Amino acid sequence: MISVEILAREDLRLALAEHDFASAFTLIKKYGGLSQNRIGAACQLTPGKISLIMSGNQKVTSYEVIVRISDGLAIPGHLLGLAARPWEESFTAAPETPPTAQTSCDFPWQPTVTADLATHLTRTDLAMDRRTAAKVIAAAAVTGTTLLDPLEGWLAQPARVENHRRPGKLGKHEVTQLEHAAIAFRQWDHQFGGGLRCKAVMGQLNETASALEDRQTPEIEKRLYCIMAQLAGTAATMAWDSGQQRRAQDYYGLALRAAHAGGDWPFGANVLAGMARQMLYGDRPNDALELVRLAQEGSRSTNGPRVRAMLRTREAWAYAAMGRVPAFWRATDQAQEELDAAGLASEEAHWIAYFDRAEIYGVIGGRLLDLARLNPHTHADPAADYIRTALTERGAEAGRSHALDRIGLAETRFLAGDLTNAVEETELAVRAASRTQSTRVRTRLGALYQYTVGRSNNAAVRDARDSIRELLAN
Repeated sequence: MISVEILAREDLRLALAEHDFASAFTLIKKYGGLSQNRIGAACQLTPGKISLIMSGNQKVTSYEVIVRISDGLAIPGHLLGLAARPWEESFTAAPETPPTAQTSCDFPWQPTVTADLATHLTRTDLAMDRRTAAKVIAAAAVTGTTLLDPLEGWLAQPARVENHRRPGKLGKHEVTQLEHAAIAFRQWDHQFGGGLRCKAVMGQLNETASALEDRQTPEIEKRLYCIMAQLAGTAATMAWDSGQQRRAQDYYGLALRAAHAGGDWPFGANVLAGMARQMLYGDRPNDALELVRLAQEGSRSTNGPRVRAMLRTREAWAYAAMGRVPAFWRATDQAQEELDAAGLASEEAHWIAYFDRAEIYGVIGGRLLDLARLNPHTHADPAADYIRTALTERGAEAGRSHALDRIGLAETRFLAGDLTNAVEETELAVRAASRTQSTRVRTRLGALYQYTVGRSNNAAVRDARDSIRELLAN
């Protein structure tokens, strides 16, 4: 009865997990379009009972009633702490496969094939209806050999095939304008996050692919493929940041192929680093490490010091996730050594200019935070120190990264038992999160929310909890 989109809301999931049916029913009524009478009829509860629950004057504690709510509103059991309900198997069986770019190893790594894949993927996404979009959101990322084997073509030289395309007339001025547009989209995503301009990126990507259907001069063609790589990389980050894990991989794969076709090996390494980060968030450190090694092997002789340092931080992150703490510190030391060798940011490509000392501190702080969740006494305070340094050097203009740092710092204070500073940092984290559209930021904020549960006797913590919930509701 409740749509996939409504069930994906973080505020609703938190309310359901806590059996806070006053908030849950309010959200279902507001966003799901169900009246109190319809909710009551579906759950076999009288309108008066629903009113009492929604006003907060009556709690739902009965197992039988919770089961009726799950079955009546088609809420999966795990969201309510129940076993999977009998109807879930038929409800979720054999979902239609969402449209996806065919970037498997069956396709040769040829520039013309890459352009065709870009056209197919963008046309599909630009014409996508809401039902198909919901399936795309639900599609899981691929992992293991299914992910890694098709990427081996990255290591080979592009196989060019002569064809009889019509002559193109795109000039250097038009290509320069496309390059500036790609930079602007990337900066927008880095600062604000989310998929607010994803359709615009797809439209520009589609136009670039259309230009490559013509026979351009070698210089123009090469630049167009590099533009395609950057636009596809931005589309991948936006999709991932909006929770579309499988679609992000489609665009990452396209970005890698386009970088390969344009001979931009450092940017291809950057794309693989993005794929590795996605795997790390999905708790697949072994896959992440393989992706980093693939990036290093395919671009070793062309990478500048900032790119090499960035790849070392991804490597360090994977080691930390594996519990290999000495290897983690070795890789972070190597990253700092590489960065020490870097000159001015303007001496390397614009897309790696962001990578500085703050990025390394942020990685170290974030990984120590991961360790602090298991051993807060040893790691919580050191994690806080590194995150504070990253915050100071990055500044609020970093947008999404700033918000993630703020949330991480608040979590270290909860883990250390420092409730006073935890509340203060939570307020700053909510303020920073409100300035970004990033789903990733909201997911992390939802995880921070859990530290406030069960502390309602502390007014300050209760206020912090309410501020998180209010933001997630909006």
